[in-house]
Amino acid sequence: MAIFGLCVFNPHLAEAKLQINQGEDGSQVTRSLESLRDLDLQTWQVVAYSQSTDPDLIVLRIVGYPGTLRLDHPTFLQVHSGRRDWSLKDVTLSNPKLAKDPRQAAAEFELSPLLKDLSNNRPLRLLLPDVFTDLPVPPYVVTEWRSLLQNETL
Repeated sequence: MAIFGLCVFNPHLAEAKLQINQGEDGSQVTRSLESLRDLDLQTWQVVAYSQSTDPDLIVLRIVGYPGTLRLDHPTFLQVHSGRRDWSLKDVTLSNPKLAKDPRQAAAEFELSPLLKDLSNNRPLRLLLPDVFTDLPVPPYVVTEWRSLLQNETL
């Protein structure tokens, strides 16, 4: 009962925290890492990150089991929230490691335009054609993604 009370009355326990790492090139990488389930109960890792080398670019990487993201690049990630819709640009082939990775387990999309357009931490639904049709993103994850943008503008 005490654990339930802590979770209900202290929602910050459920929030993920930003991680700051050093990239291979020595630049600072700030990221948000979450595992989310689509409506078919498939688990996906979603990583939003920014690098100190390009603070205006925030990238969303979607990672599945090897072979689950076989896409013809470029494609668009569709994002829905209420009456709003966005199409996020595929930047997978801009990442040399992902472009050469035969496992095809990850795809990357430019998240910055969406984050700059959001005025609150609303829940989102992601659609990636031929991969998943509905991947819910809860508001606490959106909050963390938006904080990446805020961290870069400070």
